[in-house]
Amino acid sequence: MKNNKHKKSTEHSIFANIFYFITLLFKISPVLVLGECFRGVLKRLPTRLVSVIGIKYVIDVIVNSDDKRKIVYAALIIAVVLLTSEIICNIFDEFIRDIEKEKINQGLSRKLYEKAKELDLESYDDPHFYNSFILVIEASSGGITNILGMVQRYVGEVVSLVTICSVLLTIDPVCLAIVLGVVIIFTPVSKKIGELQASRQIENNRLHRRADYFARIFYLQDYAKEVRMNNIRPLLIERYNDAADEVLKNQRRYVRKIDFIYFFQETGVQIVGFMFLLPLYLGYCVLEAKTLSAGDFVAAFNGAFSIATSFSFLTVGVVRNFSEQAKLIEKYREFLNKKPRIKDGVKVASCAQPEVIEIKNVSFTYPGNDEPTLKNINMTINPGEKIALVGYNGAGKTTLTNLLLRLYDVTRGSIMIDNQDIRDITIESHRSRFAAVFQDYQIFAAALDENVALDTNADEKRVQSALKHGGFGKKVPNGVKSILLREFDDNGVMMSGGEGQKVAVSRAFYKDCPYVIMDEPSANLDPVAEYNLNRAMLEAAKNKTVVFISHRLSTTVNADKIYVMENGEIIECGSHSQLMEQKGTYYRMFTLQAEKYKK
Repeated sequence: MKNNKHKKSTEHSIFANIFYFITLLFKISPVLVLGECFRGVLKRLPTRLVSVIGIKYVIDVIVNSDDKRKIVYAALIIAVVLLTSEIICNIFDEFIRDIEKEKINQGLSRKLYEKAKELDLESYDDPHFYNSFILVIEASSGGITNILGMVQRYVGEVVSLVTICSVLLTIDPVCLAIVLGVVIIFTPVSKKIGELQASRQIENNRLHRRADYFARIFYLQDYAKEVRMNNIRPLLIERYNDAADEVLKNQRRYVRKIDFIYFFQETGVQIVGFMFLLPLYLGYCVLEAKTLSAGDFVAAFNGAFSIATSFSFLTVGVVRNFSEQAKLIEKYREFLNKKPRIKDGVKVASCAQPEVIEIKNVSFTYPGNDEPTLKNINMTINPGEKIALVGYNGAGKTTLTNLLLRLYDVTRGSIMIDNQDIRDITIESHRSRFAAVFQDYQIFAAALDENVALDTNADEKRVQSALKHGGFGKKVPNGVKSILLREFDDNGVMMSGGEGQKVAVSRAFYKDCPYVIMDEPSANLDPVAEYNLNRAMLEAAKNKTVVFISHRLSTTVNADKIYVMENGEIIECGSHSQLMEQKGTYYRMFTLQAEKYKK
């Protein structure tokens, strides 16, 4: 409960979020923000002024039997005003709006991507934060920028309201007071409708996301084989139907309430205001007191309708349309204000020769977990050593390498390189001295040389050398300039699992750095390719410190030192021959794998 209270207290109001976001958009494109506000005025004010002042003038001319040419002149002026406003809006739409909206989308996306890169992995482990992040990323390019359209109308309605109220004030202050009084009396009802509609929309979005998950499974490539090879389709369809039914139930629940309150509001404003009080007063002024003309009578009615329309939007519309966008903006602000847990150091590490790495009494617990993943790990890695981490799944091997790369910070203890705690080193300079090949590597829709260098300025000779050491021998049409994958190029080169892994391994050979970390570098390789990779890795990394994780113990035979991990602890340490002599866990694992190969 405390957390919920704290969360509510830190949330911003609808208008605070809207103002924040408009300020953000203004910094990216002031032309679009000011243009949309001006466009909102031009779209509404001229037509409403015509319905009030224009009609009043024409009726007064007819009733007073004035020169009928005045009506023609008035019509021409009205046509020019309306046509000019329409032309200005169209010019803005055609030549400015779309270009500036692209600038807005790019600017917002760039902010999100820069922030995402800044955040550490711990942020991605938080389900609440990660869900908010995905929601913001998906909304930023489309839905959230629609706020400009709402602001456009908001500004137009505010200017129209003030202007029409001023006109009615000059016609008859009492008439204006009646209109405003009736509208204001029913404003709380309008606000209630807006709150219900906003709640319905938010609840619908939550339920739609659940239904969309089951729908996506049928067309995402990642699920294609599982769906077709197993009988899970009835289960998925059943879950989708359940989720869709929940959406319908939610709609029915809210629609009944909204319709009833809306009927009460509309009938109240129409009957009390426009069918009883206003006609009585205007009729008295025109027929009895003779203080208003026939044109004033029509102008007052049209002005009253315009004021009611503006009030309806500024109460119901703002709450309904802005509330969900404001919640998205709240998540946007939350994301941009998120501070990384891993604090940057101040010292800059040199990226030259490998130095001694000391892991001292290191323990680590993942956020949200009660039990530590690593417990009191001690390890000394000398310059140029080839270190193997082995053990069953969940032993903590990958976690330890993540700590070495400072993707997480240790919970207790310290990691020292050249007698300096890595937490005192700038994150960028620390990570620049490591080349890492991850078990869940990714191939990007880019050229082969860009995939190896992970940079737009790839050195072709170094790329070719790295691919050779990585064992990549696939013939590709345009050499290292060949585009991989078919996301953007129909002729893109597709990679098998083994080929993709060789490209990923080549990254470690390309990067000029003293330390290499490889997490299952040969998982997708056949035994021959695995042997060649190990030989190439040792040859190319003679002067580098290498830490690699492998479940295939044939790759660990030539390691200088092997650490066997179990339940987050180091249970054995030594060379291959030493561990085989001990006849412990490593001996049993190696013997078991060797027997399988023999069979």
